[in-house]
Amino acid sequence: LSVLICRNYKGDVDMAEIDNFMPLLMQHEEEGLLCPVIAHGNVHFMWIKHSNLYLVATTNKNSNASLVYSFLYKLVEVFTEYFKELEEESIQDNFVLVYELLDELMDFGFPQTTDSKILQEYITQEGTKLEVAKSKVPTTVTNAVSWRSEGIKYKKNEVFIDVIESINVLVNANGSVMSSDIVGSIKLKTMLSGMPELRLGLNDRVLFALTGRDKGKTVVMEDVKFHQCVRLSRFDSDRTISFIPPDGESELMSYRINTHVKPLIWIESVIEKFSHSRVEIMVKGGKEFLMRAHFGLPSVENDEVEGKPPITVKFEIPYFTVSGIQVRYMKIIEKSGYQALPWVRYITQSGDYQLRTNV
Repeated sequence: LSVLICRNYKGDVDMAEIDNFMPLLMQHEEEGLLCPVIAHGNVHFMWIKHSNLYLVATTNKNSNASLVYSFLYKLVEVFTEYFKELEEESIQDNFVLVYELLDELMDFGFPQTTDSKILQEYITQEGTKLEVAKSKVPTTVTNAVSWRSEGIKYKKNEVFIDVIESINVLVNANGSVMSSDIVGSIKLKTMLSGMPELRLGLNDRVLFALTGRDKGKTVVMEDVKFHQCVRLSRFDSDRTISFIPPDGESELMSYRINTHVKPLIWIESVIEKFSHSRVEIMVKGGKEFLMRAHFGLPSVENDEVEGKPPITVKFEIPYFTVSGIQVRYMKIIEKSGYQALPWVRYITQSGDYQLRTNV
């Protein structure tokens, strides 16, 4: 393994330090002590693996590790947007482009423009376009709204909101729910002109408590994560989700609801063995479906206990959220005063949904 490409942003770590990374990684792996942070003297290697590549950041200071790892994963995201597949060949075929991107993504150790849509406005895969574009850097690069370009125009202004919830459930062989939770995501497809200000209202229990409302069903969201466009200070103070959205498709926020979930789809299974050469499996789903399967097997004399893999269920239910989360309103304000239509769609789908079998 060898270094494909590197960029020294601050010059305070010797470039030869990276030669120590792979021997240390292999040593730790052999000893069963593999760790995302590896130290060599006063230098720390923070690394991730993608496909056949290692992306490694080095530092000799007490750096913010979560920031470094967020940046490494953002590198993977941006390079994948440009090259479709991030692997050794795509780096070797695009050395100049990779260096251009590394220079724009970070400056003197501080992340800068990391939105691939904005980067693609002035860093292209054609060398001739690259030179011409350098003289016309989009205002988004120096603008406070770095995720949205100016001058966007649509004949019909619309925003589509998808509320998608995945259910994680583990049911034991006796029918008891051992663990369950809901992981949700609110995704947008924005087709709005100009620089609109959007405000999203949900049936958030904390918001209702702050405003003195207690009517109707509310939800308690945990581990909430927002797109960078959301004004976090505003959310922290009064739970208002206020933002200038990216153009096109984006994930506005994700959340988790830690609650007991009653299984939406129930599966019963019975496995019977006859002699050494035949197995009968009966699977019953809800009250409507029954599957019975016979397997003729080669005669087997070994009576060792076999593994009992759980039944994994995949499904999707439109127009429904199991948590009861609702979009109460979406206000769209733009200085030109145009009218815009918000459309909302709810989807519940299986996440890690497993039911253990009873043999």
